[in-house]
Amino acid sequence: MKSRILLASVLLLVGCETTQPPTQKADTNDTSTVVDVVEKPATVTLPPLFETQPSEEVTEVKKITPQQQKDVWDRIAMQIDTPIPNNKRIRYYRNWYLKHPRNLEIIAERAQPFLYYITEQVEKRGMPLEIALLPIVESSFDTNAYSSSAAAGLWQIIPDTGRRFGLKQNSWYDGRRDIVKSTEAALNLLTYLNKKFDGNWQYALAAYNTGEGRVFSAIKKNKALGKPTDYWSLDLPQETSSYVPKLYAVADIIKHQNKYGLHLPAISNKPAVAVVKPNTQMDLDIAAKFAGISTAEIKDLNPAYRRGVTAPNGLNHLLLPINHVNEFNRAFASNKRKSLSTLTTTYTVKSGDSLGVIAERHNTSVAALKQANHLKSSHIRIGQKLKVPSSSTSLVNVQHRTAIKQTHHIVGPGDTLWAIARQYNTSVSSLAKANKLSTKATLRLGQKLKVSTMSSAKSNIKPTNKSKTISYKVKSGDSLSVIAQRHKVTVKQIVKWNNLDNKKYLKQGQTLKLVIDTSKVKA
Repeated sequence: MKSRILLASVLLLVGCETTQPPTQKADTNDTSTVVDVVEKPATVTLPPLFETQPSEEVTEVKKITPQQQKDVWDRIAMQIDTPIPNNKRIRYYRNWYLKHPRNLEIIAERAQPFLYYITEQVEKRGMPLEIALLPIVESSFDTNAYSSSAAAGLWQIIPDTGRRFGLKQNSWYDGRRDIVKSTEAALNLLTYLNKKFDGNWQYALAAYNTGEGRVFSAIKKNKALGKPTDYWSLDLPQETSSYVPKLYAVADIIKHQNKYGLHLPAISNKPAVAVVKPNTQMDLDIAAKFAGISTAEIKDLNPAYRRGVTAPNGLNHLLLPINHVNEFNRAFASNKRKSLSTLTTTYTVKSGDSLGVIAERHNTSVAALKQANHLKSSHIRIGQKLKVPSSSTSLVNVQHRTAIKQTHHIVGPGDTLWAIARQYNTSVSSLAKANKLSTKATLRLGQKLKVSTMSSAKSNIKPTNKSKTISYKVKSGDSLSVIAQRHKVTVKQIVKWNNLDNKKYLKQGQTLKLVIDTSKVKA
């Protein structure tokens, strides 16, 4: 009896603590009801920890696509999905770039007009996005880069390969330096090599650097010796063995800028330049005025034109800053589409002359000669006087023709035809021709070379409000030509500023005085 009373009391207490009573009222004297309540107790509802508004909906966060990024570097980084090994070669070059962040900063500044366009072209072809970074390894995004093996332009294409992939090269125009045309040719070549090596991009990149034949030979050699045939195991030239590691090191840094504490100057993820087609030969000075930009800027964007004018025979397209295209078009139209300077010189036709010969000699075109002289045909006669349109470049050449003089250069350590040509503001081909050498010739220490120079050329930078004197500490791998190229000065200037002996090597840690133009390169 006591147990029944006790059990009933417990049940009564439990019933008081529940917030939701059972649907059927329990009879405490009914044993079956008591058992039923014990086996199925009422649910206790606890108050919520956080108050929520039933009407609120959870907003889904949309992911930003690579193409929607504000910075092209981020657009590229999001799409680099090639597995990058952490081997010794890659670590070496990654550490080098991270120890020299200014190098990548300068490259980023040079890449600003072109990187968006190149990235778009790589994406359209479905190629690995690190390919867009290849000009960093090839030329440091220097549009005027020229190697000792005669490779030229952002993509460092040699003459034969350029012609093979449709790049015209003549005395007026070098398609290897044409940003748009050379990018198309380089990506066509890489696509071809990738197919040739059954989709292996490491082989394709190595072949881009050294030639497909050499890569195939290295693979065949390793097979015969029972060795692995992956890129990392191949016996390739030193430059080619370093080529893919350099690209992968750069790609890894770009992909993980925050991780490595590097922040490159942002490049807007939108078109920076556009192609215009005047369909007539054009003086670059005049084109720059039409566009409202400097001649230096238009030449940097159009380094393919060798004479300060676009080429005749249809090669006259121009790359302009996209926000200056309308200004160019308006000025060009209002000038009645005249594109060459109205200044002329008079020329008397001699035996053996033709309009083509005269045009070539005076840096103009047959079409311009016909227009200036109201000629309906190309027929001319000996003694006939012709008006010859003069571009600003040809006028300067006429004015300074008597000022050209010849000097000599003694080959020092690290000198190449390219470095010497740059030092004296001439071309490798002119230098090679004057000394009866191949453009690929290896120079001897102490060798004496003939060099043609302009007497008006200055060997010093006169201090201006844009000039700044800095101290530069020589690093491992530096040479006079490397330092000169990096700081947009000449070897001759560095030698003069520091009273150097050309025959002595630079020492790591040595401090050099440099006078730089801060509008071209930052300290």
